[in-house]
Amino acid sequence: MNQKNSLQSIAGRVGVSVTTVSRVLSGQAEKYRISQKTVALVREEAARSHYTPNLLAQGLRTQQTRTIGVTVPGIENPFFSTLASIVINLLQNKGYHTLLADSLESPREEEQILRMFEARQVDGIVAVPVARQPDLHEQIARQIPLVLIDRYFDHTVLPYVCNDNVVGARMAVEYLLDRGRRRILAVQGVHDALPNRERVRGLRSVLEGRPDASFDIVGEAFSVEDGYASTLHAFRPGRDSGTADSPLAYDAVFAFSSTLLLGTINALRELGIRVPGDISLISYDNNGFLDFMDPPVTHIAQPMRESCQLAVDTLLGLIASRHSGAPDPAPLQRLIPPKLIIRSSC
Repeated sequence: MNQKNSLQSIAGRVGVSVTTVSRVLSGQAEKYRISQKTVALVREEAARSHYTPNLLAQGLRTQQTRTIGVTVPGIENPFFSTLASIVINLLQNKGYHTLLADSLESPREEEQILRMFEARQVDGIVAVPVARQPDLHEQIARQIPLVLIDRYFDHTVLPYVCNDNVVGARMAVEYLLDRGRRRILAVQGVHDALPNRERVRGLRSVLEGRPDASFDIVGEAFSVEDGYASTLHAFRPGRDSGTADSPLAYDAVFAFSSTLLLGTINALRELGIRVPGDISLISYDNNGFLDFMDPPVTHIAQPMRESCQLAVDTLLGLIASRHSGAPDPAPLQRLIPPKLIIRSSC
């Protein structure tokens, strides 16, 4: 090994033991109570000398690759790219590398990704599942610690951390009703996706008990294009603009994601429908750009950072338990309630 890049040479230059250098660079500094000053010195020297660990040798020695597999259904979706970014950052802070893969909302692609993670001998997996049944994930989890995030399976033994989509949808619809809106258009995403099904369930649980209110649900993909086309079609049949004699078909729109929202806004502008003058507009998701739109958009904010932190902590706890030979802890299965963020679009 090049002397410049060895643990021994880094230890000599920094003035600490080889064991200390190894623990810092493998993300175990906190576990062994190594001071922040020492951590900073070791990492600076490792970066300066372009140190690259031999992961294969390290994995054979420790039975760990310090690698986590992360899979999401669509990295082009700002929600999933943000989620992945937070998870990767949290794992990096713990000394882990990540393999990020996009399942493209395809169960077949998802299976190939999980098998690839298995072949790469990752230490753990954080997954946003797209399959309808948990069989494959539960099979993989018997060999590799696995935690679900954002989506989960009914009647599963797997740990998961998700947003409570039913509660979030109810909050959105109840707020619209409190604002006097009675004709609501819901623009949904992928029908089979669990968050979508639960948002539909939450909406129906409120509106089907209100004889004074009506609703329609349109859409089939969590995309800007589908939000635009679905909204345009819903408002266009002879009702491009409302008048006293011909009111708009709806007085509120509930977009199930920020990507759908962008398409909906484009369609409403094309139709000359004003927000909030003609209709109210509310969205799921909490992307930062919502506050910079004209008008700023009322939305249901998912506790993304809290969810990611809990999912990562749960996964690392599982990894530590298995590495020590201890039994797995009882699976954490948590639904975290979202928050209603009121702005001026309603």
